[in-house]
Amino acid sequence: MIRLFLFAIATVVAAPTAALDLTLPEAERLLAERNRELLAARRTVEAAAAQRITAAARPNPIVSLNSSDISTDPGVGPGPLNQKRIDTILRIDQPFERGGKRELRMDAAEGLERAAQHDSLDALRQGLAQLRSAYYELKQSEEKVQVLLENAQLFGRTMAAAQVRLKAGDLAAADVAKVQVDHERAQNDARAAQAEFARARLALGYLIGMEREAESLRAADPWPERIRPEPAAIEQAIEHRPDVVAARARVAAAEKLRDLAKAQRTRDITVGAQYERYPSSVPVDSIGFGISFPLFTGNNFEGEIRRAEVERYAAIDALERTRALAGNDVRRAASDLIAAAERLERYDTTLLAAAERTARAVEFAFERGANSVLEVLDARRTLRAVQLEALAARTDHARALAAWRASQATVEALQPK
Repeated sequence: MIRLFLFAIATVVAAPTAALDLTLPEAERLLAERNRELLAARRTVEAAAAQRITAAARPNPIVSLNSSDISTDPGVGPGPLNQKRIDTILRIDQPFERGGKRELRMDAAEGLERAAQHDSLDALRQGLAQLRSAYYELKQSEEKVQVLLENAQLFGRTMAAAQVRLKAGDLAAADVAKVQVDHERAQNDARAAQAEFARARLALGYLIGMEREAESLRAADPWPERIRPEPAAIEQAIEHRPDVVAARARVAAAEKLRDLAKAQRTRDITVGAQYERYPSSVPVDSIGFGISFPLFTGNNFEGEIRRAEVERYAAIDALERTRALAGNDVRRAASDLIAAAERLERYDTTLLAAAERTARAVEFAFERGANSVLEVLDARRTLRAVQLEALAARTDHARALAAWRASQATVEALQPK
């Protein structure tokens, strides 16, 4: 029964291995193509591009047709419609913007479009960090299943050795029961790790738009090498991050909108031309021209200008806040990466190897009756704990490295090649 259980878990874990080995670069490509949050960010860019087209539009002319001097007594006279005694005026009016309003609108719209583009790149930056974390979460879950499966198998051998010693009268039944308890717990841990593995697959599958194939995903890339951040890269990365660049673009756009609000004080003019026909007994045809402009007697656009100025200061404040958050993000990621690398180094160089040697020695001695059950169980628990801690340290380092790379990702690095 025990062998059947372990074989079932091993089959479930190993079966998807050949189904879909996913490398990290391939996962990043799928993220850029299929991730729903990134697609939504691109729609925002498209909307900003449409707004730029709207900002570049010129005022439309207005055509009007009016009839007047329609008499009820003695009437409009006989004959076709164009011979009726009706004064008809055909007029066209064309507004003209002054003060550079159209150019300022276009500049502001282009700035907001650039901000939306950089927001999309920042969404990609954050998505890549989330993807890399999920990728190594999947790798950790898979290896955790393998570690706990091997641990269950080792407990199975310990259980078999305990039963041999029980039959020989060298071990008490109570000690065998203790081994049995740890053996059952090891099986439960392996099954729980399998469920965690399935959840990690689903999380990664959603990020890359492969929910249907999530059950077959496997992280094929090896763990990243230990890396320490370069101090010089910390300050250089801040000003080139897409969120900071987007905030600067919004400041530039707010300045243009402030200038546009001030430009409303420059009067726009409307030029008109008309053709007039009055088919009386002596038909009269005439043309005329006119010009109109507003008088600023009730509104001098003081409120619009003040509001635009406030929004400009708000954009400047947002830029400073974004800079500060970006700096904290980069420095925190660097600190986390250094700590994670040091922790992983200790597991790789001493802790893991020492725990494995100790467990092998105690197991060997127990099979020959030289050690007690408590000693072998303690050594086995210690080995399992160290193995899982080492795996967690490796995962923490991979996540910290992903966060560090995302924190210093620049606009140039995130632009599609």
